[in-house]
Amino acid sequence: MRLHRRHDLIADLRQLGVETGDILFVHSSFKSLGLVEHGAVTVIDALEEVLGPQGLLLMPSFNLVEHSRRAATWDLAKTPSTVGWLTEYFRCMPRTFRSDHFSHSTAARGNQAERFVADHHDQAGCDHPLDLKGWGKMYGSNSPMLKAYDAGGKLMMLGVDYESSTYTHVAEVIDWDRRSRRDPQAQYRWLNRSAVGRFWEKNGPIRYGKVGDADCRFFSIPAYVDTLLQELKHRPHHYAR
Repeated sequence: MRLHRRHDLIADLRQLGVETGDILFVHSSFKSLGLVEHGAVTVIDALEEVLGPQGLLLMPSFNLVEHSRRAATWDLAKTPSTVGWLTEYFRCMPRTFRSDHFSHSTAARGNQAERFVADHHDQAGCDHPLDLKGWGKMYGSNSPMLKAYDAGGKLMMLGVDYESSTYTHVAEVIDWDRRSRRDPQAQYRWLNRSAVGRFWEKNGPIRYGKVGDADCRFFSIPAYVDTLLQELKHRPHHYAR
């Protein structure tokens, strides 16, 4: 088995298309990378080297225990991320900032990271059926995921498939908000992420490549969300879950 070193991962990331100054949201499977010298710290270091001082690195730090227990188990500083080892390592690093949301928190390091994850308690923006009274909106205007969408961020799927693509939910909430403005009785549409992924694979501008041993997809967040929203105008039931 090949040992992947820092310089190997840097070269892979640049070949994939990651650029200096990017706002980069990463869904990940750490084990998919294979054998990495010094482990998770090398992966984060390589990502930050490519992004540079003006870049921003974002990872989910979701608390995906049983939904009824999420608020009760939430502690901003202590509740672990449940979406992979790399995200938990990232959350615990010095100078990592985390948004304060009981369920769909996001962690960030880099340029204006603290500002970027602030105000997740805010009530502005689109509703989600699992929002809780007294908490900020899961994908509201001040959620880090929406901020990354608005800022033209990019998504890297590192060794994972579309079942991990939480940005499908961003399209769901925007779609519901738009339909609800016309019809207050409009129902939320839960989308099949695999079906959405098949559509995007055929129609989206995607870059493919390896980072370490991991198969990766890399693309624009607004391109993904906006293309899906346009598709939902014509064939919404094709993607129903």
